[in-house]
Amino acid sequence: MNFEPSYLKLFKSGELKERAIEAEKNLSNCTSCPRNCQIDRKSGKLGSCLSGYFPIVSSYTAHFGEEPALSGTKGAGNIFFGNCNLKCVFCQNFEISQNWKSEMLHEVSFERLADIMIELQNKGCHNIGLVSPTHFSPQILISIYIAAEKGLRLPIIYNTNGYDSVEMLRLYQDVIDIYLPDFKYGDNYSGKTYSKVENYFDNASLAISEMYRQVGNSYVFDNNVLLRGLIIRHLVLPNGLSESEEVFRFISEKLSPELFISLMSQYYPTNKAQKDILISRPIRLSEYEKAIYLLEKYNLKNGWIQEMESSEYYRPEFMKDRDKPFTE
Repeated sequence: MNFEPSYLKLFKSGELKERAIEAEKNLSNCTSCPRNCQIDRKSGKLGSCLSGYFPIVSSYTAHFGEEPALSGTKGAGNIFFGNCNLKCVFCQNFEISQNWKSEMLHEVSFERLADIMIELQNKGCHNIGLVSPTHFSPQILISIYIAAEKGLRLPIIYNTNGYDSVEMLRLYQDVIDIYLPDFKYGDNYSGKTYSKVENYFDNASLAISEMYRQVGNSYVFDNNVLLRGLIIRHLVLPNGLSESEEVFRFISEKLSPELFISLMSQYYPTNKAQKDILISRPIRLSEYEKAIYLLEKYNLKNGWIQEMESSEYYRPEFMKDRDKPFTE
C-alpha cells in the first residue's frame, strides 16, 4: 500500500515547523499535561514530572510485545521516555518512570531523538512508538520535524497513559496517525489513589475524545499492520478498581462501539503495589471474565484480549538491559 504518514504533508507545507515552534513556547510555562505546573522548563527547572528541557530516552528497541497489528513481523520501533506525569503505585515500568535522578543521565538533544527515529526506521520497524510521551510532547514534536527533514517516513504511535492536554494534542493533529492511549480508570477516585493525579477520568475522557476526533473509527491496515487508527488499552485491576464498566460505557456511548479495544490481563503487583492490600495480588480469572462480559454488554467487539498468563511474561527489566528490556 502506498501510504504516506500524515506529518509529511504538514512538513511539505511548512506547517509542521510552525507547530514545533508553537509547542516549544509551552515549555516556558509548562501546561503539557493536565497537571498544569506552569514551570519554566526552558530554563532548566523541573516540572511536576521531574523533567526539564531535554527529552529523556531511557530505552529504544524493535518491540514485538505490542498488539499484533502494531508489532507485525518486524517490530514496533518503540522509544521509551523516562519519568512520567503519573505516579502509578503499580507501574510496570517504574524503573524508568519513577527514578528521575538516574533517568536524568539519559537526556538527549532534539537532534539525537530524531536520529533514534531514523535508526529504528533503518532497522525495518513498522512504525515509531512514542511510549509515555506526554510530558515531553513539545520536545517530541520538534524532533519529529527534524526527523522528517532527515527522511523519516514511518507512521507514528502516540502511546500514552491518557492523562493528556487537549491543547497539546491539537498541535499533534495530522501528525499522529496511530493513537494508543490507556484508559486506566472509570472514576476520578482511583486515579487519585493509585496514580496520584486529580480528575483522571475527566481529563482522560477529554483527551481520548480529542484523539477520536482526529482519527475517528476508520482504520487503515497493510498486511495486517495498522497504519492509522485509535486503539484504547484498558488494564484490568484487582477488586474492580479500574471501574471497567464506566470506561466501556463511555467508549461505546460517547465515542463509537466500532473502536478497537485492547483488554489487558497483565497486571501483577510491582513497584509499591504490595503496600496496598487491594492491589497486592494478580487479577483473578473471574475478574477478567467479568471485564470480557462488559465488553460484550457495550457491544465492543473489535480488538484484542490477552491470555491470563500474560502477567507472567510481560515483566520489563530496564536496569538489567536497556537495549532489550523485554524477554521476547
